[in-house]
Amino acid sequence: MSRRYGIVTADETLGVPMARMQALAKPHRRDHALAEALWALGVYEARMVACLVDDPKAVTAEQMDRWRADFDNWAVTDTACFKLFDQVPGAFAKVEAWAGLKDEFGRRAAFALLASLALHGGEGYFVRGLALIEAAATDPRNFVKKGVNWALRAIGGKRDPALRQAARETAERLAAASDKTARWIGKDALRAFAKADAGPARRDVTQPSGL
Repeated sequence: MSRRYGIVTADETLGVPMARMQALAKPHRRDHALAEALWALGVYEARMVACLVDDPKAVTAEQMDRWRADFDNWAVTDTACFKLFDQVPGAFAKVEAWAGLKDEFGRRAAFALLASLALHGGEGYFVRGLALIEAAATDPRNFVKKGVNWALRAIGGKRDPALRQAARETAERLAAASDKTARWIGKDALRAFAKADAGPARRDVTQPSGL
């Protein structure tokens, strides 16, 4: 199961479907101690469930960094950011800190978290997020470039007209860049924006572009 979906770097997997993990997590929501115990097992499915059951009010900056250091596949990275970390107060500080990391999944986490904040949060820091996107847009590693692209499209889907315009201008600059990774990010975002602007199907803007 994990290899089929591109989860090839997780050290230990059991092959449990996501729907089953969600069902297992549901009765144990907001159990911080359980989440930490599950994370410590080092098993892919246990860590996925940990992301689903943890209490964001109990998550500290230290825990975010500690779990981030263990990220070894896109699924746990994205689930931690989308289901947990984006609810932690001050989470944008981790976007800024992680955007400069060298490891692929650490940097992926920065932009998965930025995308999650854009989809679930307010408007306050996303101009700064666009600057981080431009700075990382030449990183050719698969999970980084697709995380950067996801964050750009998520910011471009915000309701604020000025922010939407700023995201489109960022995408246009990237689409015209000499670097091929930046061009891919910009052109893919522009296609998604065009589809969203033409009709009600906003899913193309907000969802990750592949793995």
